[in-house]
Amino acid sequence: MTAPIADQSAEQLPRPTRLSEVKGWFFTADQLLFDWFLKRQQERSEPGDLLELGAYMGKSAIFLGARRRAGERFTVCDLFDSPAEDSSNSQEMKKSYATLTRRAFEANYLAFHEELPTIVQGLSSIVTDHVEEGSVRFAHIDASHLYEHVHGDILAVRELLTGHGVVVMDDYRAEHCPGVAAATWQAVANEGLRPICITGTKFYGTWGDPEPLQQALVDWIKARGDIWHEVQYVNDAPLVRLSAKGAKEPAHPVSRYTSGGGRALSRPSARAPKASAARPGPRAPLPARSTLRRVALDVLPPVVTRAVVNARRRARTR
Repeated sequence: MTAPIADQSAEQLPRPTRLSEVKGWFFTADQLLFDWFLKRQQERSEPGDLLELGAYMGKSAIFLGARRRAGERFTVCDLFDSPAEDSSNSQEMKKSYATLTRRAFEANYLAFHEELPTIVQGLSSIVTDHVEEGSVRFAHIDASHLYEHVHGDILAVRELLTGHGVVVMDDYRAEHCPGVAAATWQAVANEGLRPICITGTKFYGTWGDPEPLQQALVDWIKARGDIWHEVQYVNDAPLVRLSAKGAKEPAHPVSRYTSGGGRALSRPSARAPKASAARPGPRAPLPARSTLRRVALDVLPPVVTRAVVNARRRARTR
């Protein structure tokens, strides 16, 4: 079922003020790549909507939603609290996402955006009933980790992507979900999916031509100078591998609401900021002189305090 309007109860949940406060895994390298791909599509005026299968608490959805252009649709599909239809999927949901609720996702998303994306609550297999074929320019698959479901998600996204669309597969190499790896590389071998690049956690591919994207990506990486990369070959096709340890995160066009109802720009980060002696925080304003005098009188011996107070009284009566 779809529901673009939030339940009022979501407003009562605590709201994060930075992306780092939202539970989930969205590392610097992938934030940089999401930002790069989406900006490139915008600069080239490539049409299409955004799609995410599997939202958890909304961390990557919040990031994607900030890059949705006017007139575009952002669809998020997730089971949330709904029961899964098979025992193995239910077992995975119970083990990995016991605290997941739609209300928590909505509260987190609304902390940074004025309105929710289009939400499809249910198995990712129903997403093709709600998203038009050939309408999506960027899709993020992070739903079930079971091979059968991931394989189905990949085939569904292939129908939904535009000719130049990009798909991102999460956990394509994680040891706890080999089904994702099997489905990802099977799609490369048998379903026409062409790799663009990989990070430690995500696979980026397309059913279009990856070479222009790879060349532009390598040029961008070299220009930055803070991202390590190499080009490997899989079945004679190039594949860019990169790591962004120590790289600066992208400037996030993510906003949150202030208590007064206005909007204040924030710079969320995947990690909490560390204290640094080289960059001290803003210095607190100095107290007024009258405040300093009061503090001084509090700590002076009583005999001296009485003498100061008496002297002030005599000065005022003159």
